[in-house]
Amino acid sequence: MSTTLPQLTQIGLKAFIVDLDGVVTHTASVHSTAWKTLFDDYMRSLQERDGKPFSEFTEDDYVTFVDGKPRYEGVDSFLRSRGIELPWGTPEDSAGLETVCGLGNRKNDLFVQVIRTNGAEVFPATVKLLEHLRGKGMKTAVVTSSKNCGLVLETTKLGHLFDARVDGIYAAEHKIPGKPKGDTYVRGAELLGVSPEDAAIVEDAVVGVQAGRDGGFKLVIGVDRGAGRQNLLDNGADVVVDDLGEFELD
Repeated sequence: MSTTLPQLTQIGLKAFIVDLDGVVTHTASVHSTAWKTLFDDYMRSLQERDGKPFSEFTEDDYVTFVDGKPRYEGVDSFLRSRGIELPWGTPEDSAGLETVCGLGNRKNDLFVQVIRTNGAEVFPATVKLLEHLRGKGMKTAVVTSSKNCGLVLETTKLGHLFDARVDGIYAAEHKIPGKPKGDTYVRGAELLGVSPEDAAIVEDAVVGVQAGRDGGFKLVIGVDRGAGRQNLLDNGADVVVDDLGEFELD
């Protein structure tokens, strides 16, 4: 815990807006595994085909290049870090095409397969806090870069916890820039009928706390699931916790 934590129902908040992966659900680890499978397989294929030295996808790569970003931007960001530039393609590209969108769709197939087979595990403290705040009359929303938000909420049966949802599908349809820009979080607040100055956001990714900071939110809460406490503080978090259960329920 970084500082004495505020009492969330006593600081004038009207809304509580959370990221999905790594905050509500354990799906961040599923994403990380799917990314690693995708990129390691692709880098091995380049080694076999072109003789390019194999460059493993690491946990640092996940945090630096893909965590919290829209899927295709994550693909492009990592590949460029390895000196690889692929045609962007289109979202309709098959998972077999060697384009940014094709690789992104391949990663999505890996993720969906795991969720449909194993389900998604939730963080109980997050669910408990959301239920508590809603019981106090606070509005809640989920804001995520994931285009699988609907699937995850359906699988976990948590859809009732949110008055609004801004996910990767919504952002694409409405042409809203993704994190680290604050636009998706600002839209989430708008859908709840509140201003960012009256809302808190919760994020586990560096690009997420940057989005909260740049969106002008009253309180930016970082949850350290691996990004690093100081890293989250340096990039816009007002407070950092290991788990939302650290907040007292009045």
